[in-house]
Amino acid sequence: MTGLRVGHGYDVHRLAQGRPLILGGVTIPWEKGLDGHSDADVLTHAVMDALLGAAGMDDIGRLFPDCDNAFLNISSLTLLERVMKALTEQGWQVVNIDATLVAQAPKIAPYRQEMRCALARTLGIRPEQVNVKATTEEHLGFTGEGLGISAHAVALIQRAEN
Repeated sequence: MTGLRVGHGYDVHRLAQGRPLILGGVTIPWEKGLDGHSDADVLTHAVMDALLGAAGMDDIGRLFPDCDNAFLNISSLTLLERVMKALTEQGWQVVNIDATLVAQAPKIAPYRQEMRCALARTLGIRPEQVNVKATTEEHLGFTGEGLGISAHAVALIQRAEN
């Protein structure tokens, strides 16, 4: 059996007035933010679920339920640290992350490198091991209509060398 495992993560949040827009741990100046129990960082949430899926562990909804006030407005990077700690305790290390944000607006390109660095720093890996890209849906669907933002992530993990 191989020591490599792959996982996929997906998350979506509705856009709302009066909330900061945080993606990949980076606050992006914009007129709306994402609504959620935590900071609603869809990119980081998708990365966490991809990592947990690869390791065959629970998902973020079970680990950090939205009915628990301990997670109210918590930074998703803090939650990612906890996920990484759990993976490390199970003998896993991250090989790479590939993530895609789906949003009609705002433009993500100016913030991509900062997102890569924030995620990599939290995971204890190099920024080259994290890829973040973005696409629109050409004004189709809820993201295309500007109602929300979604993210997909794929994670490759391997058994840590002893």
